Amino acid sequence: MAAYVIVEIAIHDARTYERYKQMAPPSIAAYEGRYLVRGGAVEVLEGSWNPPRFVILEFPTTERARAWWNSPEYAPAKALRQASTQTDMLLVEGLPPGADPAARK
Repeated sequence: MAAYVIVEIAIHDARTYERYKQMAPPSIAAYEGRYLVRGGAVEVLEGSWNPPRFVILEFPTTERARAWWNSPEYAPAKALRQASTQTDMLLVEGLPPGADPAARK
């Protein structure tokens, strides 16, 4: 079942973050992940949440997402991100294929 890494990022060192953006994609792809959203325009529809940068990654499973996040391939990029941003990151389990969303608790 698919899993999603949802990230809100506030960049405080743009130069270092640019290096991160070059380094992260190969590590994501190595763990079968892909970008669904990568820093596009954000429009508030309700509430006050207005992230400065927003990213959504999709992985085939939560295990693959965790493996990527803990991987030696991602570690150098992760260190750059952590040094150059304030980040909030969630791992969310998706629905199984064909599942009825109304049945989910």
